[in-house]
Amino acid sequence: MKGHLTAAAPAGSFLPDVRSVRANIGGWAQLSVVQYFVAEAAAIQAWAGPEPYSRATGYISDLGAVSCGMYEDRSVCSPLHLLMNASFVVQGLGLVLGALFLTAGLLYVAARPGMPARRFRDAPNTPAPVRVLTVPWLLAVGVRVLTGVAGVGTVLVGLVPEDLDSPWHFAGALMFFIGGGFALILLAVLWFRQTPVSWFLGACGLVCISALIIGGITGMDVPQPGTLERLMGYPVTVGLAAAGLVIAQRVQRHRRELTARKSAAR
Repeated sequence: MKGHLTAAAPAGSFLPDVRSVRANIGGWAQLSVVQYFVAEAAAIQAWAGPEPYSRATGYISDLGAVSCGMYEDRSVCSPLHLLMNASFVVQGLGLVLGALFLTAGLLYVAARPGMPARRFRDAPNTPAPVRVLTVPWLLAVGVRVLTGVAGVGTVLVGLVPEDLDSPWHFAGALMFFIGGGFALILLAVLWFRQTPVSWFLGACGLVCISALIIGGITGMDVPQPGTLERLMGYPVTVGLAAAGLVIAQRVQRHRRELTARKSAAR
């Protein structure tokens, strides 16, 4: 990742180019995941099963089932399954683009106006100078990796609907829940005391992981499995979209500042 050294910054620090097209695409791509809620509402409205679809008892993946009939112990029929599965894929691609385009340096400074990123620090108490990666940088890299894992998982969910009886659907769902939940927790730690949004991101991540643990312990054998599954998935979608909004706003603000400076210099 490229940046510019500044005299005032500590050694090894730099200011990431938050005005780049890459940063802009990454922020808005991650924010785009909210389209999922529109697709889900449309699929629920078009549901053609013998019983009305309920978010409390119906699994999210039932909305993407290709065929009408019995799946496990549930009667499913989703005429808009193509829309639902396309939404999963678009959501996943948005997260993958966010992971690829949002550099660790940008994540480092996105909620730290005027602060440089620092990739390395000198290790103390060593006979020879040793440079090691800083904790915030490692957190930022972890956020990128986990967000990418969540994105790939969501793409798998959309490409392999539940009624194809493929283990890839279940694996993709786990990748989304686990990757997304822990990405939010790491991002909350990275942005702690930098923005109030960090508390919201941390809460979303904890709700997701807690619900996932409960689902694993109970085997989803609870009175409202749909609610439990949505406590796994909704916080990830909302939390990562909120993070994308923070980043996109930072990028747009710097773009406006650059435009204003250029206009004043004329």
